[in-house]
Amino acid sequence: MIRRAKISEIAEILNLTKACAFYMIKNGIQQWNEEYPSKEAFENDIARSELFVLEKKGLIIGTIVITTLMDDEYRPIQWLTANSKNIYIHRLSVHPDQQGKGYAQNLMDFAEQYAKENKFSSIRLDTFSRNKRNQRFYETRGYYKLGNIYFPKQSNYPFHCYELVL
Repeated sequence: MIRRAKISEIAEILNLTKACAFYMIKNGIQQWNEEYPSKEAFENDIARSELFVLEKKGLIIGTIVITTLMDDEYRPIQWLTANSKNIYIHRLSVHPDQQGKGYAQNLMDFAEQYAKENKFSSIRLDTFSRNKRNQRFYETRGYYKLGNIYFPKQSNYPFHCYELVL
């Protein structure tokens, strides 16, 4: 079941994302670290009703943020659609023990359906340039790679920006 996250679930959400960060680092992907994703980021997501969790048998096994806020880092990108009616995906995660079972697909299906139902023109996101698995995941779903941005607190390597026109 995918539903909005509650503030009381922050500790469980952070445990999930820390497990994901550890798993990525162990596999040579320096995408998430001790600073990101942060407790404050998730608290802000919940305050704006933008953080969703995937729950299975009473446990949170995945997260996704669906927001209309465009990060400043995204401004230089030549997007395919106007900067007016877009959503942005952040902090997509599935616990390492649950990966490979289609849960990330479920979370993205949810986000794409949400965007269509609410008449957004596109979905935008970024993924780490060293995370080939994520790049294939988004490209298979029809997202177009448009350019690079940098998050110096996360990595010296770029993040690729993607957009799906609805």
